[in-house]
Formats: sequence, C-alpha cells, structure tokens
Amino acid sequence: MSRSKTITIVSGVAVAAVLAGFASYTATKPASPGTSAVAEVSAGPSEGVYPELEAYARRDASDGLALGRADAPVVLIEYADFKCGYCGKFARDTEPVLVEKYVRDGTLRIEWRNFPIFGEESEAVARASWAAGRQGRFWQFHKAAYAEDAKRKGFGKERLTALAEEAGVPDLNRFARDSEGAEARAAVKKDQEQGHSLGATSTPSFLINGRPIAGAQPLETFTEAIEAAAAAKAASAKGRG
Repeated sequence: MSRSKTITIVSGVAVAAVLAGFASYTATKPASPGTSAVAEVSAGPSEGVYPELEAYARRDASDGLALGRADAPVVLIEYADFKCGYCGKFARDTEPVLVEKYVRDGTLRIEWRNFPIFGEESEAVARASWAAGRQGRFWQFHKAAYAEDAKRKGFGKERLTALAEEAGVPDLNRFARDSEGAEARAAVKKDQEQGHSLGATSTPSFLINGRPIAGAQPLETFTEAIEAAAAAKAASAKGRG
C-alpha cells in the first residue's frame, strides 16, 4: 500500500472516530423534553459513509456471534453491553424487525461485538455470551439477557448460569469453564479494542457498511441506512458488470 493511500485511510478513520464518539454520547444521553433523538441519515447513499470502515466486518461464516449470510451485501456491526438499557431496547424492539425484514432475505448480516463499559458484571456477562456462542447458543443467550427484567436481576455467577440454562446451552460445565477462560477474555478484549479504535464511547454504537450510527435510534433510521447501503452495493455491482 502506498504511503499516500495509508494516510488517506488513517485520516478517514480519524474523522469517523470523532463522529462516532461524539454522536454516541449525544444519541444515548437522556433526551430533553420535546426534543428528538433521531439520527440523521442522508438520502445520499454515500454521504456519511466511510468505505474503509467496511473492513471492520469479519464475515466469518463460523462466527457464532453473527446472524445472516457471510456474503450479505450489508453488514450491521453492533457494539453493545448487556447492562445497557438502550441496548436492551434495540434488542427487543428493533433488531427482531431487522432480522425478519432483511436477514431472512439475505440482505443483511448482523455481527455482535461485546463492548462492556459498566464494570465487572458487564465484563462477566460479555464473556458468558461468548461462551454460549461456543455452543451455538449466543442469540438465545442474547435474548434471555435482554429480556425486560433481566437487567434488574443482575449478572452474578449464578444468574449467568441460569441464563445459559434458559438459552439451552447444552454443556453448562463447559460454559462455566469457557466463561472464565483466557480465550473468552481475549475475544472480549479484541471487540473492545475495535470499538475504542472507532471512538465509540457509549452503547449501543453501530456501523452499517461503514456508516456510523449511535444509540438505540428509531427503526426508520436503521431501515433507511440498510436500504441505502444495499442500493449502493447493487449499483456498484452493476457498474462492474
């Protein structure tokens, strides 16, 4: 890679980091009465998009913390914490609609990144979710951990085991070992470092084909961004054809 191209990419990432970090705070802080927390997504499919950030998508077909085809035209990456109320709102209200509308028809892939920011329990449940994923039950664990009353019950050791059992994790002894193992810690740290490299400072934060979106925005914000990304991919493929 040439030096000029390297500088261009680093510069682009730096700009995106500033935008993602600032937007993450303003979008997830409590809204003032009478104000809207809706993120602005331009109608122009390339505006607000940083193409180099598409490389953050792993597209690993064996990734247990992902939903959808590895070759889907659009990848939504979510950086989230199981103790985050806004993340729970997204998981309960918005994500199921996106799965039904876009994941099932092959348009969208969702990739989860553990981004614990609320202390020791956040770290523990992040590792536990990864351990559930090792046995193919991450998304079931995700659903149980984001149930309406789950946050209130906390994420102590016994509670994590109960969530794993609820999620149908077949080998609870292995789950307990994996949750405390070095591999789980390394996996969570890798996700955290990726989020920090983008400038994410609170949760949830998202990338949709290189477009930063912060906070549990209304459904329309995500559908508009997904459809713009899909249209851009289709146009690019047509141009090459």
